[in-house]
Amino acid sequence: MNLENIVVVLDRPEESRNIGAVCRAMANSAIHSLRIVGTQREDIDVEHVHVLAIHAGHIFDSARYFATITDAVSDCACAAATTRRPGRKRKTALMLPEEFAAYADTLSDNGGAGSKVAVVFGNERTGLSDSEIQECSAGVTIPTSQEFGSLNLSHAVQLICYQLFRRKIDGAGGGAGVQDAKTAGYTPLTLPQVDSLVSYLLDDMRSIGFFSHAGRPEMEQFWYEVLSRAALSGEQADFMRKTFDRMVGLCTRAPLNHPA
Repeated sequence: MNLENIVVVLDRPEESRNIGAVCRAMANSAIHSLRIVGTQREDIDVEHVHVLAIHAGHIFDSARYFATITDAVSDCACAAATTRRPGRKRKTALMLPEEFAAYADTLSDNGGAGSKVAVVFGNERTGLSDSEIQECSAGVTIPTSQEFGSLNLSHAVQLICYQLFRRKIDGAGGGAGVQDAKTAGYTPLTLPQVDSLVSYLLDDMRSIGFFSHAGRPEMEQFWYEVLSRAALSGEQADFMRKTFDRMVGLCTRAPLNHPA
């Protein structure tokens, strides 16, 4: 686990003191990269942040600001949305924090050439919307009592960061059922590259009339979630493109010539 490749993303935070508490929770687990979406530095009460951050104010001082979640995670191989409830538009398969830590371990290390992994936390009152969750490639949930399921923002950050830190100090390898990127010898595709791959594959499917039987948006979401979690290499992505092109050629008797 390379904690320097872990990115905490706060989406539309409202309370400056919560941001400070988040910084402290991150510092407890040696995680230092903070990105803030939809809120600019000038909208934040810096004094309140530093009061709650204690000695972790430097994390806030070096935070980066973005207009959208997509922009904030564009250099990441995985962006996990935190949510209490699954759903068709909210990631039907949600990882537990320890499962996410195992997955992040395989991506963030990779023998010293790991990829960035983001975990995205929503607004304190409303959480992440369906559309915001769809900007992410995976989902993670923290089990809580049905009696009162909502967690304080900084508490949620603390629990996720703890699992990542615990994975680091335990020196554990890849989790069961998770591709071990440490021995793969490559850097996984970033999320924009996965998005480009999905568009390419779906264009091939469209060319043989597939979407006269199934809707493209639903299929696009399915392939994006599957491929973004697969940690594909560039070579594997090229192989998928060639495979789909070959299938189209067999159906149409005319191989496609997609732009490179």
